[in-house]
Amino acid sequence: MTDHAPNEARVIPLRPPARQEPPRPDTAGPAAREPLWRDLVGDVLRRERLAQERTLKDVADAARISMPYLSEVERGRKEASSEVLAAAARALGLSLGDLLSLAHGELIRLTSRHGRTGGRDAAPSSYDGLCLAA
Repeated sequence: MTDHAPNEARVIPLRPPARQEPPRPDTAGPAAREPLWRDLVGDVLRRERLAQERTLKDVADAARISMPYLSEVERGRKEASSEVLAAAARALGLSLGDLLSLAHGELIRLTSRHGRTGGRDAAPSSYDGLCLAA
């Protein structure tokens, strides 16, 4: 009695298959996957502040806005007015155009990673993982 292993490769998935969930009524459709502008702008503000090694209080004082409000804006919890965004940008040495351009670049980076740069008709990438063969 000899036990020979079959001459086949064993496939081990690197990540479990995506679970299909029914779309929620308030987020139905492909636009639901788009990042929110307030999140993008908040991320840029926080990244710029941290790159300058400045505190939330320092930037809020320079922008003449409250520290809790700036924190909420950075976390994407508040939809800030253009005046508030311009003040926060100026406090960081940026123009409002610079801030919006950086947020736009982040939007492009995030959406192109999912194969969505080709417009509405572009097919989303089905898998962006790693494949190993032995």
